[in-house]
Amino acid sequence: MAVIDVQNKKGEKVSQIDLSDEIFGVPVKPEVLHEVVVMQLAKRRAGTSSVKRRSDVSGSTRKLYRQKGTGRARRGDIKSPLMRGGGVVFGPDPRDYSYRIPKKKISLALKMALSSKLSDQELLVVDDLTMEEIKTKKMVEITQALKINKALIVTEAENRNLELSARNIPGIKVLRSQGLNVYDILKYNNLVLSASAIKAIEGRLLG
Repeated sequence: MAVIDVQNKKGEKVSQIDLSDEIFGVPVKPEVLHEVVVMQLAKRRAGTSSVKRRSDVSGSTRKLYRQKGTGRARRGDIKSPLMRGGGVVFGPDPRDYSYRIPKKKISLALKMALSSKLSDQELLVVDDLTMEEIKTKKMVEITQALKINKALIVTEAENRNLELSARNIPGIKVLRSQGLNVYDILKYNNLVLSASAIKAIEGRLLG
């Protein structure tokens, strides 16, 4: 098992904790991480682009003028795509970009992402992240003490004071352990875990 220092909110070492090799010691395969990240980003796409077809445009269906005898090109109704204000022929329709990959692969990618943070020495463990009040200034002092500027902070459960204190700090995101995902882990330079969040993560990935 890997052993990592546990710090307090002042950046001082207070103890050590053992990390499971089944989660934090997995060989990293970039192609697996890439596949899961692409899947996550695809699920986030809105897919709401849309145009009005001929049948969606309001207007009369009366033929504009007779078929023959005018010397002009034949015309149907005013909703024709060739007319100004008519329907669009090859425009986009609303669609769902999401797709699924096996749960085991997602779980494996999550373990790889956590392992990469540990091997790159970008993983910090803090004993307690609770805050008595909502105070952005206090949160800034904590980030400075931990020497982090772009970090994902993971807590075991809802930590309202911490979440509200950190939401206006650029580059800092607070996430609950059940929402931990590969994209966010890789996006931020540092991963900060509370000691209780580690137990929750181990229970989720080893259970």
